[in-house]
Amino acid sequence: MSAQAKKGLGIGKLVAVSVAAFAFTFSLVPLYRIACEKVFGIRLDNSAAVAPATTAAADEARVVTVEFDASVNSHLPWSFRPNQTRMQVRVGEQYETTYYAHNDSARPIVGSATPSVAPARASGYFQKTECFCFTAQTLEAGETRDMPVRFIIDPSLPKDVNTVTLSYTFFKNDVLTSRLAAHAASGRGTPGPAAAP
Repeated sequence: MSAQAKKGLGIGKLVAVSVAAFAFTFSLVPLYRIACEKVFGIRLDNSAAVAPATTAAADEARVVTVEFDASVNSHLPWSFRPNQTRMQVRVGEQYETTYYAHNDSARPIVGSATPSVAPARASGYFQKTECFCFTAQTLEAGETRDMPVRFIIDPSLPKDVNTVTLSYTFFKNDVLTSRLAAHAASGRGTPGPAAAP
């Protein structure tokens, strides 16, 4: 075989290898799709990629009614109520409301608030980022205070829950109130935050 013929045969093989490599590369995408669907059970189509985004957008646009409630234990001589009784909120966004408290007695008192959420199955989706219930509250005789609550409703709140009620009950903290009275009697003034248990 002449050198010219060998050269032509070499070029022909090179072209054939190049075409085969191109065809193999081109076929990798459908082969990958088939392998994912048949072997691993993963479906790869455009509608699956679009659906979560649509669902996420619908969740973000969802509006829930939040109602606010308040009560005081009979041993605590305070007035306590929400400044706003109802609010329309978008899930996933942070909101703030305040509660009004007034010490009706003639002496300083320490109170502790206990929160509850109704319906009970919504409690795990009601996230408080700031709340007066996190610490004991001291009100001097006749003192009035607006106490803030910041919250977010988790977007995964069950779809059939459209109204959530946040309630607080204030109780007299006997231990801290006694400690406060003892400090006042000794002339040391009001104890600082370290006095809290």
